[in-house]
Order: sequence, then structure tokens, then C-alpha cells
Amino acid sequence: MYIDYSNLWKLLIDKKMKKKDLAKAAGLSSSTISKLSSNQNVNTEVLVKICYALQCDISDIAEIVITEDNL
Repeated sequence: MYIDYSNLWKLLIDKKMKKKDLAKAAGLSSSTISKLSSNQNVNTEVLVKICYALQCDISDIAEIVITEDNL
């Protein structure tokens, strides 16, 4: 099982934003953006900041992917 942030990147494209724009709007560090880019775990506070900055719900930016290893 892992978290996938593909929806976040699609949303940024729709909003004509770049990752650095997101970092500035949400007050995130470049290392946090890097973690998101590689689908690593981040603190829920980070996800809340993103949702607030983009005026969206958490389901708009992240998805839990269940693999056969977890069944």
C-alpha cells in the first residue's frame, strides 16, 4: 500500500501552477515537495496546508493505492 499524489500534479496543471508556486502558497519546503514528487509519506499537516492553499479536499490531491502485497 502506498500513497499516490498524481491527482495533486494534475490539479496544479489545471490551475496553471508549478511546484514552486505550490511551495510558496502552502509554505512548504523544497524537501517536502521532493517527498510528494516521489510519493513518500508526509505529515497530515502538509496535506492540510496544500488543501487550504488550493481550496480543495484531500481526495483531490492524494489516493491510497493498495497492492497485492497488502491483501
